[in-house]
Amino acid sequence: MGAQIIRGIFDVLSLSSILILLVIGMAIIVGMMKVFNMCQGELVLLGAVTGYLCGIYLGNLWIGILLAPIVVGLFGLVLERTIIHRFYVNPQGALLATFAIGLVMRETLRNRMSRQGTPVDAPIQGSIDIGGASLPVWRIVIMVVTLLLALAIGYVLLKTNLGIKVRATLDNPDLVSVSGISTKWMYAGTYAFGSALSGFAGAMIVPLQTLYPNLGYDNLILMFIAVMIGGLGQFAGPLAGAALIAVPGAIIGQFISPVTGQILILFLAIIFMRFRPGGIFQRGR
Repeated sequence: MGAQIIRGIFDVLSLSSILILLVIGMAIIVGMMKVFNMCQGELVLLGAVTGYLCGIYLGNLWIGILLAPIVVGLFGLVLERTIIHRFYVNPQGALLATFAIGLVMRETLRNRMSRQGTPVDAPIQGSIDIGGASLPVWRIVIMVVTLLLALAIGYVLLKTNLGIKVRATLDNPDLVSVSGISTKWMYAGTYAFGSALSGFAGAMIVPLQTLYPNLGYDNLILMFIAVMIGGLGQFAGPLAGAALIAVPGAIIGQFISPVTGQILILFLAIIFMRFRPGGIFQRGR
């Protein structure tokens, strides 16, 4: 009985960490930049593909984990400079444009990978036995990495000059541009950074979910729900939203089914947004 409780708590924390890791990049792009980026899932997929290819051809997923944020970050930079920046004042246009980009990316990769899913071995194998419960080491690594990454980004955004400039640019770009800061490259760099984080997340989770064409798209709905529950215009809100929906989802999934858990999460999210449309940390008027 004790082992089952430990395992249940671990599964809840593990699933929460995975969703938070997936949401971190979206918290930057959608949460802070307020760009409804429908290709966010494909950025995760691109990172997973990068990790997989490095694991296959270089024999080391660690290299893929290091390269994925670089590759996806550069891709995001090109994407922002060529397409995304044209839609900052047109949210509907951004929604359609990024949906089209995601569709092209997904179908392009679909034609080059197995539809059944390709398993990818974690760079650290094995498990740790605690109280009779066997806990996979790679999931523990993801939990620790997610916590450290969230704390580090939060510190940079709140306590450093760069973070203050980024937040000021996203809140009031016209005022910031008067002070001599290049808002164009501040936006581009922020979008690239959010893309890089999604790529990193993809490379980290691919050993847990296998590599298949809809890897990112299947997680996109939960990622968007987390951002909406957390609230736009901030970084911490979407992460709190991810934890809020992951915990009941994991618990329900243990007793019923993961699909039923997601349906209930969507239902609860609709009710939550009805009474608190500004999100968890909505600001007073």
